[in-house]
Amino acid sequence: MVAKSLREYLDNQHVRYTTISHRPTYTAQEIAANTHISGKDLAKSVMIKLDGKMVMAVLPAAYHVNFHLLKEATGATNIELAREDEFKDIFPDIEIGAMPPFGNLYGLEVYVAESLAEDEVIAFNAGTHTDLVKMPFATFAKLVKPKILRFSTRH
Repeated sequence: MVAKSLREYLDNQHVRYTTISHRPTYTAQEIAANTHISGKDLAKSVMIKLDGKMVMAVLPAAYHVNFHLLKEATGATNIELAREDEFKDIFPDIEIGAMPPFGNLYGLEVYVAESLAEDEVIAFNAGTHTDLVKMPFATFAKLVKPKILRFSTRH
């Protein structure tokens, strides 16, 4: 089931999207394999601290955050992967590790890897470990207004 806050937001925006249910899965690569979605088209959300500020980095499942590139692209002096206990309270209606890339709904700045922005359609966690949302990247970008930067490299 799509998280309530995400579902309400998408429905209120009159956005067309599809949902995909799958067996409980906890890593982006496993989700891609189980749902037969390319690791390039499945977006994952990674919580990062830039100069102590929590942000959301969104990139293809088959890629990883290149901290050097992200630091360079943002001009941050200090960058680190956030620990779960540092961000779990930000997402009260979301299963931790299944955050949808809509950081804007939670007061977070969102950075999207340009490697993901090349995709026509993306899929992403819907706030649970059993559901995905699929929509055009252009629609996602219009709703979230992320900063598109070069910060990901392929596994």
